[in-house]
Amino acid sequence: MFSLSELQEQLGAFRAKLAEAMEHTNRAVELLDEARETIVSAFDQAKPWLPPELAAAHDRLRQDADRLAAVDRLMSAYQAQL
Repeated sequence: MFSLSELQEQLGAFRAKLAEAMEHTNRAVELLDEARETIVSAFDQAKPWLPPELAAAHDRLRQDADRLAAVDRLMSAYQAQL
């Protein structure tokens, strides 16, 4: 069993990795947005073709980012209770 200080240290390490995962996920969303913009600007037509996977990937990454943010909020609340 962990002592309180060990538990807080472990939670701190977990939250650091969680923050890193959130940064990577948000960057992936930004890159997808840039890809979409590039595709749209490359076509000189009213309705450019976009791969359907682009929207699906964007939605999935947004869901992942929301879940990571929820985990971060839960960990903050838990850590505050310690």
